[in-house]
Amino acid sequence: MGSLSTSSSMHTILPSLFIIFTISPLVFTMPTNNFLPKGSSLLVKDSSALLSTNGTFSCGFYEAGNNSFTFSIWFTKSANKTVVWSANPSRPVNGIGSVVLLRKDGIMVLMDYDGEIIWSTDTKSQNPSHAEIQENGNLVIVDYNSHKLWQSFDHPTDTLLPNQPINQTSKLVSANSFLSSSSYFSFEFSDYGILSLFYINSGVKNIFWPDPDSNRWSNDRFYFNSTQEGYLDDRGQFRSSDNTNFEASDLGSLSKRRLTLDPDGILRLYSLDESKGSWSISYEVFAHPCKTHGLCGSNGICKYTPVPSCSCPPGYEMSNSSDWSKGCKPMFPLNCDSKMQMVSLPNTDFVGSDYNYTTSISAVDCQSRCLTDCSCVAVAYHNAFGKCYLKSKLHNGMTAPNLQAVIYLKVSQFINVTNVYIPQSSWCCAPKEAKLSCNMKEFPANFSDIGFKSQGMGKLTYLYGFVAAFFIIEVLFVTLGWWFICRKEGEPIEAVEGYKELTNHFRRYTYKEIVRVTRKFRDELGRGASGVVYKGILDDQRIVAVKKLEDVTQGEGEFQAELSVIGRIYHMNLVRVWGFCTEGAHRILISEHVENGSLDKLLFGEEDDGKLLAWNQRYKIAVGVAKGLAYLHHECLEWVIHCDMKPENILLDMDLEPKITDFGLAKLLNRGGSHAKMSRIRGTRGYIAPEWAYNLPITSKIDVYSFGIVLLELVMGTRVSRMVIDIEEEEIGLRRLVESIRENLKQHDQYWISQLVDARLEECFNHSQAVGMLELAAVCIEEEPNKRPTMSDVLQILH
Repeated sequence: MGSLSTSSSMHTILPSLFIIFTISPLVFTMPTNNFLPKGSSLLVKDSSALLSTNGTFSCGFYEAGNNSFTFSIWFTKSANKTVVWSANPSRPVNGIGSVVLLRKDGIMVLMDYDGEIIWSTDTKSQNPSHAEIQENGNLVIVDYNSHKLWQSFDHPTDTLLPNQPINQTSKLVSANSFLSSSSYFSFEFSDYGILSLFYINSGVKNIFWPDPDSNRWSNDRFYFNSTQEGYLDDRGQFRSSDNTNFEASDLGSLSKRRLTLDPDGILRLYSLDESKGSWSISYEVFAHPCKTHGLCGSNGICKYTPVPSCSCPPGYEMSNSSDWSKGCKPMFPLNCDSKMQMVSLPNTDFVGSDYNYTTSISAVDCQSRCLTDCSCVAVAYHNAFGKCYLKSKLHNGMTAPNLQAVIYLKVSQFINVTNVYIPQSSWCCAPKEAKLSCNMKEFPANFSDIGFKSQGMGKLTYLYGFVAAFFIIEVLFVTLGWWFICRKEGEPIEAVEGYKELTNHFRRYTYKEIVRVTRKFRDELGRGASGVVYKGILDDQRIVAVKKLEDVTQGEGEFQAELSVIGRIYHMNLVRVWGFCTEGAHRILISEHVENGSLDKLLFGEEDDGKLLAWNQRYKIAVGVAKGLAYLHHECLEWVIHCDMKPENILLDMDLEPKITDFGLAKLLNRGGSHAKMSRIRGTRGYIAPEWAYNLPITSKIDVYSFGIVLLELVMGTRVSRMVIDIEEEEIGLRRLVESIRENLKQHDQYWISQLVDARLEECFNHSQAVGMLELAAVCIEEEPNKRPTMSDVLQILH
C-alpha cells in the first residue's frame, strides 16, 4: 500500500511540475544580463528582457493589448511597468513569433511574426559589440571601444528622463496620439526657438503654452537662440536655453523621475515612490486642463464641475458616444436655406477659427452679422470692448466664470432653447491633479492567435480544403480578367520594375493612348518652363490636363522616385495627378483639368473681361494656397518643397477654390537639410527667395517667401515683380515696398491701405483682412529664412 501511495503521489506531482516548468517562461522571467550581443535576439514568446545594472529599467516586449506588444523601456519597480520609450508605439507586433534582433551588419530590427520589419536603427555597416540598457534608462548600441552608435535618448516618445536632452531635432508626443490620425499634442521648440506645447489638428499647429495671447516677451522667454536644448536633472530641475525653468516640489530628493506629456496635453513631472511603486505629480505646466486645445473635439465645450469634463452646446450631440475627442455634431443642417436663431453661451469661448473681426459694435449687430453670413457658425462677443469675432468653425471650447467672452451660437429655429442646457463651470479652477473625465480611450491593436490548436483540426480539414479550392478558382478568374484588361491598355504596371508601389495611385498610359486622348495634342492649355499642357478627354469622359515635360534631365530611377512622391500626395488644394507615361524619351503627366485656369489670368487680367476677383475671393484663394503648401511642408510622409510658387501655378476651379499645380516637379528633400540636386531647380524671377542667389541651403522657407509675394499681388492686383525692370532695382524696389508697409503699420494710418489695395475693387474690401495680409506678407518676405514663419503658422494666422 505504501508503494502504491507513493506511486500515486508521484503521478500527481510530476504533471504539476511539468505544468509549472512549461508555463512559467510565458508568465515573465527577468534576465540578469543587460547585454544583447551582436547576432542575438529577444523573443516575444519568452517574455525575456534586458535589465539595467541598478535594476531601475527593463527593456523588452511590453504587452500593449490583447496579444499585441511593443518593444519598450519601462520602470521595473513601478506598479504598472510605466513605459518611458517605445520603438513602435503606433504599430504593435504579434505575441507569437515576433523578435528583436541585433544583426551582424549593425542594425537592430524589430520583426513581426511574418518577418515584416516594423522598426530598425540607422546603424548599418557599423561594427557593433552589443546593445544594453544603461542605468539612466538609455538603450544604446555600442562598438568594441564602447562608443555609442545609436541611443534611444535621441528618439524620445512621450517621456523625458533625467539628463536626456530635448533639442531642435527631438520632441515629446502624447501617448494616445500615436493611434490617432486626427490630432495630437507635442512638446518641442517652436520656430521662434522657445519650448512650447502644440495641439495639431488637420495639419494646423496651435501653441497653447506659453499663453499665445500674451506678448511674446512677457512670457520671460529668450527668442531666436542658436542653441536650443533643455534637460531635466536628477534633482528635479528643468532648464533650457530659452529660459524655460521649473522644478519639482520635492526638489533634491533621491526620487526616480520622469517628465511626461500626458494624453490630456499637459506636461507633468512625476516622482516615483519605489516602496509602493506609485507615482506622484511634483510639477505640471498649468493646472487648467480646459486650456489645453482639442480635449473635447470639434464643437465640444470643456467645463469644470469641479473636475474637467466635456459637454455639447445646444443643438449638438456627441459624434461618438465613447470618445469625446471626436467632439460634437449639429442635429440640424448648416446651410443658408435654414432658418436660424442665436443662443447665448455666457462665460464661454472657442479659441481660433476667427475669420472676421469688428470693433465698436453692439451685441445685437454682432449677432445679425452672423445670421446673414453663411460661413458663420457662431460669434464671440466681448461686451467690455464691443469686439465681435465671427467664427467659421468651433474648436477648443471652454467655459469658466472668469471668462469675459460670450458665445452666440447659430442654431436652427426648430431647436427649443427655452429650457435648453447651457454648459457652465461650477468651479473656477481645476484642482492640481484633476484629470479629464471625457472617457478618452486608447484602442491598441488586437491580434488573434496565428497558431492553430491541434485539437479539432480533423473536423475542419474538409472545410479548409473547400475554402482553399474556392479561393484558388476565384484568384484564377480575377487574374484572367486583369490580363485581358491590361492586354488592351498596354503592359501592366506591375511588370515594370520600379513602379509596383505606384499601382494604387497612378495608371500608366502608352504614348499611343496619350496621342488619342489629346487628339494629337490639338488643344493647348498653356506652357511654362517645365513643359506644354494640352487638353485631353479620357474614355470615361473625364477632361484632363496632359503635360509634356521638357528638358527632363533625370534618369529613369530619379523620375520614378518623383512619381512615387506624387502618388502619395492628395489634398483638396493640390491638383490631383491621375496617370503618367514614360515611353522612350517621353515624360508625360496626366492630371485633373481645373476649369477657371490660372490665377494670373484673373488677377492681372483686364477689367473689361468681367472676371475681376472680388476681395472675399482673393482671401479665400490666399487661405487655400496656404493650406496646400502647409500640407506639402508638414503633413506629407516626406518633405516636399514646391520651389516655383507663383500665380501661374495656382489654378482655380468652378468655385474659385485654388489648386496648386507643378508641385510634383520639385525635388524631394530630407528633413535634415538641403539636397545637392536642388541646384537644378530655379524659380521664377520676382518670386525667388534671396537664398537662391547666395547658394544658401534650400528649405521650405523659399515657398514661404514666394507665398508672401503672391499675398502682395492678391492685395495690390498687380505684379510686384514688374514694378521695376532692372533685376537689382527689383530687389531694392521690393525692399522699399516692404519697409513702407512696416512703417505704415506702425503709424496706424487708415489712408495708406486704400492706396495700396487694388483700385479696381473701388474700396470694396475688408480693411482688417487687408492689414493682416500685408503684415503677414512683410514677415514672409524677410531676407533671413529663419525670420519667416512656417506655412502652418501662416495658415493659423490667416484663419
